[in-house]
Amino acid sequence: MCGICGELNFNDTPPDPGPVRRMLDRLARRGPDHEGIWSDGALVFGHRRLSILDLSERAHQPMVDPGLGLAVVFNGTIYNFRELRAELESLGHRFFSTGDSEVILKAYAQWGGDCVRRFKGMFAFALWDLRDRRLFLARDRMGIKPLYYSKDGSRLRFASNTQALLAAGGVDTAIDPVALHHHFTLHAVVPAPRTLFRGIRKLPPAHTLTVEADGRSRLERYWHLEAVRPAEARSEAEWIEAVHDSLRLAVERRLQIADVPVGVLLSGGLDSSLLVALLAESGARGLKTFTVGFEDQPEEKGSEFEYSDPVAARYATEHHRFHVPNSDVLTRLPEAVDHMAEPMVGQDAVAFYLLAEQVSRHVKVVQSGQGADEVFGGYFWYPRMAAETGGSRVERFRKHYFDRDHDEYARMIDPALVDGDHTAALIEELLDAPGADSFIDAVLRLDVTTLIVDDPVKRVDNMTMAWGLEARVPFLDHELVELAAAMPPELKLAEGGKYVLRQIARGCLPDAVIDRPKGYFPVPALKYVRGEFLDFMRDILDSRACRERGLYQRDYVQTLLEAPEQHLTRIQGSKLWHLALLEFWLQRNVDGT
Repeated sequence: MCGICGELNFNDTPPDPGPVRRMLDRLARRGPDHEGIWSDGALVFGHRRLSILDLSERAHQPMVDPGLGLAVVFNGTIYNFRELRAELESLGHRFFSTGDSEVILKAYAQWGGDCVRRFKGMFAFALWDLRDRRLFLARDRMGIKPLYYSKDGSRLRFASNTQALLAAGGVDTAIDPVALHHHFTLHAVVPAPRTLFRGIRKLPPAHTLTVEADGRSRLERYWHLEAVRPAEARSEAEWIEAVHDSLRLAVERRLQIADVPVGVLLSGGLDSSLLVALLAESGARGLKTFTVGFEDQPEEKGSEFEYSDPVAARYATEHHRFHVPNSDVLTRLPEAVDHMAEPMVGQDAVAFYLLAEQVSRHVKVVQSGQGADEVFGGYFWYPRMAAETGGSRVERFRKHYFDRDHDEYARMIDPALVDGDHTAALIEELLDAPGADSFIDAVLRLDVTTLIVDDPVKRVDNMTMAWGLEARVPFLDHELVELAAAMPPELKLAEGGKYVLRQIARGCLPDAVIDRPKGYFPVPALKYVRGEFLDFMRDILDSRACRERGLYQRDYVQTLLEAPEQHLTRIQGSKLWHLALLEFWLQRNVDGT
């Protein structure tokens, strides 16, 4: 797990090293263990290392293999690298390190761009071919690791976050109106390749980008998720057994592939609790678990210690509890916003940030339960969508998911930035794409391949990597995802969702954890906006910077400020927080650059 960056000039002249050094400064928290820079003519690579595998200097990056004429900067973990290494050795390749980075070099030399199809893991990497003068960028199937880039007629720059690209300079920061529409409709999700800025794009999950020395480029997709039933029918028991086996393997992979201890973020929910149980089932001992809690609000509890504590006790983990008062949430919120590669309105972003700070003092790697709800149908809106019988697919989806309809968006945003219902058009295209047997199959596929990437997955990456902590997400193992996508949706949605996971957990976890209503990482103060949190948001939206930016129509802002708790989205997010967070993020990450 690391931070990567680089620049390729299309005029065959060496890049100015200044921008890459500025990018590395903004990536330092992602990789506190080592910094490296390497150049070859018109190409320069930068790398910040978090040492997880092969802790020696041999595994430092940028990693260069002079014999093969290849160099790489890599962020992530290849969980099957040992199997690939053995295969490559049998084909005559010789290795000088013991980690997974070098496997990428040898695999590319052996199989070219198709090497990504063989990788099991989370990755974003850039590989330079010294002989053919060609840059190859790749991102994992589930988009767990980020890769942003800016490209114009003279050069391409890439980095693990937008802050690095902004620090390098020369980025068009004009707001992309299509991305802005997505942002305010899909709870801050802007699907790849767009970002809120016209001048920054992100490589979509399961894609590679090949860039020639003269700037010609080719984008290719190497993996598709099919949500169709298998030719041979399976019984419920067979599905449960298959998922159990696949999930156990995913958990084991993410435990064993590390030369440092691995912990678990134990929220007290079914997903993270099941990870602890499966790790114990796999023979893990001395497991470290971590839970964070916040202050209660009258409407909602701020911690789930009552659920996490019994799980930790049952499996005798080395358990750590952290309680964060509201005053700390507000005081530390600006730090969290500074580490968001894109604005994130999920109330648990700051929770992950503060939890990761504490966890990083104990371990370098943690497993997290993100993805289970999307893969196994755990959210309350899935059954509601399934119950809808009238209207098109996008209409059935919109009714239970969109934060605001287009008419409301048009009342909210500067009219100069409103030019069509872009989000409905995109979602319709994705839901109607072939390869899904039913509407709910299409919804779950959309969620796991697109929406989750730029909400919970990005949130976990950004907030943990801000503290040099690697988060691994077994529920997004692509083989497990493929298996779940083929499963009949009624096995996922039964009994309120995640039925298969509940059956696996029976006897392994307390019934109170299994049968509890779906919970969320609770930070109630960012949902029920009042007191000093309301004052904070009012100050942002009434600031001179906000008024001069002119992004929002003032009548709409005033309506939210007068009664913030009356204006929630369909999935119960604060609309006022949405506006305040974006403006605050722009002030912190753009206005000050």
